[in-house]
Amino acid sequence: MPTRLVTVVSVGTLLSLAACSPPIGVSRVGARAVYRSLTANALSTDRASEWTRNTVNSWGLLGPFDDDPEGALSTLREIVTSGRGGSPEVFALGELSFLHAQDTGKKAYYLAAAVYTYAFLLPERRQEQPAELDPQTRLAADLYNRAITLAFRSRDGRTVELAPGTYPLPFGQVEVWMNPGCLYWGDRRLVDFVPVAELAVRGMRNRYRLPGMGAPLAARAVPREDVNLARSLISPRARVAATALLRLYHVHDGITSGRLSGTLEVYTANDAETVALEGRTVPLEIEETATIALQLADSPMWKRELWGFLGRAQTGDQLPFLVSNMPYERGRIPIVFVHGTASSPGRWADMANDLLADPWIRHRYQFWFFMYDTGNPIAYSGMLLRDKLTDAVSRLDPEGDDPCLRQMVVIGHSQGGLLTKLIAVDTGSRLWNSISRVPLAELPASEDFRTLLGRALFVQPLPFVRRVVFVATPHRGSFRTGAWVNGLLRRLVRLPGNLVLMSRDTLSQGRGAFYAARTTARIPTAAENM
Repeated sequence: MPTRLVTVVSVGTLLSLAACSPPIGVSRVGARAVYRSLTANALSTDRASEWTRNTVNSWGLLGPFDDDPEGALSTLREIVTSGRGGSPEVFALGELSFLHAQDTGKKAYYLAAAVYTYAFLLPERRQEQPAELDPQTRLAADLYNRAITLAFRSRDGRTVELAPGTYPLPFGQVEVWMNPGCLYWGDRRLVDFVPVAELAVRGMRNRYRLPGMGAPLAARAVPREDVNLARSLISPRARVAATALLRLYHVHDGITSGRLSGTLEVYTANDAETVALEGRTVPLEIEETATIALQLADSPMWKRELWGFLGRAQTGDQLPFLVSNMPYERGRIPIVFVHGTASSPGRWADMANDLLADPWIRHRYQFWFFMYDTGNPIAYSGMLLRDKLTDAVSRLDPEGDDPCLRQMVVIGHSQGGLLTKLIAVDTGSRLWNSISRVPLAELPASEDFRTLLGRALFVQPLPFVRRVVFVATPHRGSFRTGAWVNGLLRRLVRLPGNLVLMSRDTLSQGRGAFYAARTTARIPTAAENM
């Protein structure tokens, strides 16, 4: 009886097991879920990629890595240095070192991740070069870029501190050199490197990134000690897109010996987009969009827009001013952006961002931005624009050797378009005759005021401007500036003190010289001009 019972139970168990699902199978989950699983990696999740897991698992180290990460990494490195491992193992070392650094915060492992991914991307033998279309190649570059950022992160975590020195590795050390000259950008010095990969951008229509190697950063450009800021085109608050690259020497030998050396290099976006590494031309990782957004995020120009229109701007900078997003460079044509009423150069951010994304444009042009008090008379602001451009051209190229500087393009929006028009026309005496019935020389006014009126109202085109572009420009006046609006603005807008003082006696004592229907006892504002 017991024997028969055992037999029945055994047969039943076998039949039950046979009815169960097979140990291997598939289930339909959708392409997105599969894609997320296949592309998950140390940068997007808290686990390694399938490439690394497969490689480590083949050596029986996947479980040991969970229990003793540093021991497993040491074993895997020994597999590579003994010649038993190749590119897959080097890649796995890079990703697992990064993953362990994420878990522990140990910078030595971030630096090790940079060393291993550098060795993977730039192998000694060309036949081991990873394929360009292999997503593992892009992941290795991204790991290298983030590893550089985190290996040199400041204590507060807000910036990257780039400095020479001897840095520890889990298996040795790396001697890092750095040329201080790579931190110079025209008449500025680069400081305060912010990792833009950690910045979310808002308010910009598009976000552009040039993929490549190197940590993408946004550096603050501070004036060098001997700079005359009054004669510099670069904004005092300028930020510049930069890339930090750790160039390693004999990296494969160094992984074996534990002693490596390299150079920490910094490139700005307008200086270089590629670099030569191990006989190969490698693109640099660059991001202009986040740099533009970071500069504008804490800029005082937003407050200046309305108050500048009212003539009450108190932001520290003397208006008007002409600034550039890069040091002057021979062979690049200037594009000058002139903003409109109650506005600022910040309103050109989207256009500048889109233009910089076009390689044909960014390699041939440099961008300048003009800012002014938009409540001032249009003819007066137009004169200031002409003065600033003329001064910049004569200062940057006194010998006239740069033909590109004399192919200037000026783009004006709204009121800025009217200022732009005043650098491209020959008015003769028409502007003056439209407001006065007597010749300028007979006007009862001081010599200084007559000179100013002549400069503002007798316009000749600038010879170095080749093309002008108008954007939403009210060439025939604006319907928004009716009598009620003009009356209100006349009470609110404060004109420049020197202009008011010079004009006071002329407008009160010599009113007969002006057409009464077109003037009052005060200088008109820009709104009245429109």
